[in-house]
Amino acid sequence: MTWVLATILLPLVGAAVVAGMKKNDRLATLTALVVSLLTFLLVIPMWASYTPTGDRIQQKSSMDWIPNFGIHISFGIDGIALVMIAVIGLLVPIVVGALGLTDKLPAGRSAGGFLSLILVQEALTIAVFAATDVFLFYVLFEIMLIPMYFLIGGYGGANRQYAAVKFFLYSFLGGLIMLASAIGAYSLASDKLGKGSFDWETLVTVVRDAPLGTQIWLFLGFFLAFAIKAPLVPFHTWLPDAAGQAPIGVAVLLVGVLDKVGTFGFLRYCLPMFPDASKELAPWVLVLAVAGVLYGSILAAGQRDMKRFIAYVSIAHFGFIALGIFTFNEQAMVGSVSYMLNHSLATGMLIVVVGLIVMRGGSTRISDYGGMAKVTPLLGGMLLIAGLSTLSLPGTNSFISEFLVLLGSFVDYPVYTIIATVGMVLAAAYVLWLYQRVMQGPVRGDALIGAGGGPGTAMAPELGATKAIKDLGGREIAILAPMVVLIIALGFYPKPVLDTITPSVQATMSSVQGGK
Repeated sequence: MTWVLATILLPLVGAAVVAGMKKNDRLATLTALVVSLLTFLLVIPMWASYTPTGDRIQQKSSMDWIPNFGIHISFGIDGIALVMIAVIGLLVPIVVGALGLTDKLPAGRSAGGFLSLILVQEALTIAVFAATDVFLFYVLFEIMLIPMYFLIGGYGGANRQYAAVKFFLYSFLGGLIMLASAIGAYSLASDKLGKGSFDWETLVTVVRDAPLGTQIWLFLGFFLAFAIKAPLVPFHTWLPDAAGQAPIGVAVLLVGVLDKVGTFGFLRYCLPMFPDASKELAPWVLVLAVAGVLYGSILAAGQRDMKRFIAYVSIAHFGFIALGIFTFNEQAMVGSVSYMLNHSLATGMLIVVVGLIVMRGGSTRISDYGGMAKVTPLLGGMLLIAGLSTLSLPGTNSFISEFLVLLGSFVDYPVYTIIATVGMVLAAAYVLWLYQRVMQGPVRGDALIGAGGGPGTAMAPELGATKAIKDLGGREIAILAPMVVLIIALGFYPKPVLDTITPSVQATMSSVQGGK
């Protein structure tokens, strides 16, 4: 059994165990935490045994599934998949450990049910990144929607059913269109090889030689599915609703990890399989990418809800990632892949911190807060660190990613790059605006500083009653500490990540340049 297969199976087994602990929330939480930590520990030997300069797909495992149609259950990783699996392994223990600190489960719902869905979501997401059979990828792409649908629809906010259905329908429809293109690629393989195949490496060698018109139609099927998932403007409208209604822990996985399946799909499927179509349609994709940067930034600055604010910030960041991918420049593409990792860390931390704020204040509305750093200075510092990483301040992890995207894309697309740079200025504005409104200025919410309850006591805006607001405790610091360490460490020393992903990017670039 490979390390990849172990990281998929362990959360599934853990989910089955945790699901049976409906009457003991404490034991269910502890068990889920242990399973998620063990899954993360499995990533360490997976990373150690991966050779960046070795084969493009490593740690392969395969077994027949539907042999008459050339369908296999096949898994393997490249450097891009590896870093995404690593960030999933990091974020899930944080989500599990934060349960109760950032989310209160609805009455009558057990922690076992919630956490079992989280573990299933982890296993399916890892499997999506590791799948090397295109039909298997499609099946996982659709199945992974089910636990997320129940997590949003069963545990989210007041409009959770609407948000869950919208999320599901958008992604499901995109997946069906992708299936049509996958079947088209299968038919091309059948015509050329005498038998059909869904093996990714086989299809890359077959489909890339197809006529441009055929490539464009097949490309569009995959691209639409991934553009919805990414999400690129104008296919983004499901994200603000889903992220705004999802519980904090679920939002961490939704915005921090699940969206990356879209940009990963561009790199794994669209570019290598359809190189000529990718180059032909790249200018149109770049228009969408730059529009997303500006649109997401402007909409983020106008948000009143902190969770929807993060959703629009992410839309802007995905515009940067798409810009780096479709400029077909190695530096820019390396920046995009590292941005996928660093966005997960920065946004994951930002969402968790917002959850801690909301649990103290009882509201997601930005206007309900102010001067909170006077009451909770450690929490204010954590929001500042997450915000600075989000705006890509030099010395934080996101800076090198954004810098490489802009540096590489400027070579061939200076106009797009200059327009996208405006997004950097807007990012500084809207992130600092959020911090200033929530943490600085006079204390809002009828805070009782030095009167009645004394320092550290304030009124929860939505509760209308005096409530003691405490700063971060030991458990909360332990949850946030790993992300703080990585944000700073990767800001000053990104070499391990860049060395891991660069050969995979070079292989992708070689596939594109080898087109007609």
